[in-house]
Amino acid sequence: MIPSSVEVTQLLVAWRDGDKSAEKELFAHVYRELRRLAHRYMLRENPGNTLQSTALVNEAYLHLIDRKRPIGRIGPISLDFPLR
Repeated sequence: MIPSSVEVTQLLVAWRDGDKSAEKELFAHVYRELRRLAHRYMLRENPGNTLQSTALVNEAYLHLIDRKRPIGRIGPISLDFPLR
């Protein structure tokens, strides 16, 4: 189920206040929505495209958490966040 904007705001406030369960719940909602969007996007791509929606979501997430990292960067990726 997709949370309402009020629920998302409440999760963001709780996360800001240090609630780890709110962080996990928010991450789960965001990841699920990104996967849904990526899947729909990939359906419009050429049939021979080998990029998978999960890889696209992971790349998007890395860009969300590291705004200094330019899009399309090739090379080692620093994972400065806890893996779930």
